[in-house]
Amino acid sequence: MESKVNYAVVGAFVLVLGAVLVAFTLWLASGGAFQKKYDPYLAIEDESVAGLNLNAPVKYNGVDVGKVRQIQLDSRNPDRVILTFAIERGTPIKEDTVAVLKTQGLTGIAYVELSGGTPNAPPLRAAAGSPYPVIRTKPSLAARLENVLTSVLAKLDSTSNSINAILSDENRAAFSSALADIAAVARTIAARKDALDAGIAHAATTFENSSRATAKAGPVIDRIGRSAAAVEKMGDEVARTSASAGKAADAVGNDLKRFSEETLPELERLLGELSVLSSSLRRLSEQTERNPGGILFGRKAVPEGPGESATTTPTGQQRR
Repeated sequence: MESKVNYAVVGAFVLVLGAVLVAFTLWLASGGAFQKKYDPYLAIEDESVAGLNLNAPVKYNGVDVGKVRQIQLDSRNPDRVILTFAIERGTPIKEDTVAVLKTQGLTGIAYVELSGGTPNAPPLRAAAGSPYPVIRTKPSLAARLENVLTSVLAKLDSTSNSINAILSDENRAAFSSALADIAAVARTIAARKDALDAGIAHAATTFENSSRATAKAGPVIDRIGRSAAAVEKMGDEVARTSASAGKAADAVGNDLKRFSEETLPELERLLGELSVLSSSLRRLSEQTERNPGGILFGRKAVPEGPGESATTTPTGQQRR
């Protein structure tokens, strides 16, 4: 007896198995268990990103670390372009990391190069109001060259305008007149060549005489220097003499002070006594002139007045 086969179950099994095989193949193709994880970052460019396409590589010091996932204009400022990167998790994106647009060789295919990031710098975090961390950017080489060329062309244009202004009709006429004057001066100098040669010869003689006078002035200057030294020495002697005179004046002042404090009072008393003695001598002289005999016989007793009686002193003299 033959067994019956359920073809529906077999077909369903084959379909499920095929789907599982396809899913497993796709999983392996996408990396499988070794599939990398990416973190989103933003960068804002202030220049044209021509040549940069989606899925363009993002490199860190030449090593591929991610892809460009989105390119769009800033709705608030059309001059800026917002780039969204998918960068491998674990890539050291620091606060001082910088993104620059570069091109690969002669193909002109653009990519993003990351550089910078010192070891001590903190990791880049999303700022308030931003969904992802924003990597700083700097102008690319093409943008810098364009700015330099623009500046050079502007300067060349200004220089050209200045040259055109210098070479105007009025300036050309002035230059022609100046050249004519220079030619006339040159002809005049050529005509007076002999006089100029004589003047140069006289000047040479004058310089020679000046050099000889300078040579002769050397000893005079030396003598003047020695005289100045002698005068300086004399000044030093005068200064020392002045110092000695000052000390002598101080000593004399001290002596005068002692004289005024000690001798003057004694002198004043002596003068007073001399004055008294002079007065006594004058009175004695006057008395002698009036009664010369008084020197030999002494003074006569003055007669007693009324009511007075004479008394005899122990020495025998009368006293009133």
